[in-house]
Amino acid sequence: MKIAFPTLSILLLILSVSTVIAHGKKAPGPNGGRLLTVVTPHAEFFVTPDRHVQITFVDDALQPVPLTDQSVILTAGSRTAPTTLNFVRDGEVLRSDRPLPPGQNFPAVVQLKTAANAQTAVARFNVNFSTCPECDYPEYACICDH
Repeated sequence: MKIAFPTLSILLLILSVSTVIAHGKKAPGPNGGRLLTVVTPHAEFFVTPDRHVQITFVDDALQPVPLTDQSVILTAGSRTAPTTLNFVRDGEVLRSDRPLPPGQNFPAVVQLKTAANAQTAVARFNVNFSTCPECDYPEYACICDH
């Protein structure tokens, strides 16, 4: 038993270090947005200066992939009076049909489908426009581990 515990401890340490190395640091999307990894190909959630949301599907190298029949629905804002945004194709990205609701920090639920017959994947996070002091990205797209 005395030998098994130190051996087990070392094995767990090696596994946890390799897991951290394998995952690496979070990466921003190609436009500096939040990378949504609940679908493959991944999707970048990026808020444009006019507060519209742009979704770009990207491969593992963060290069845009052509749109086929992907679809997105976003519900955001106050939980008592949420705003639902639909998306339309704009070149090789999907763009929200209207801007995000007013506010600087509110919950969002993004429903993504990579194909018409695919299962819906859901990403939930806060759209926080404050700038992260460590990585200089908006908090909704922060790549730090805080």
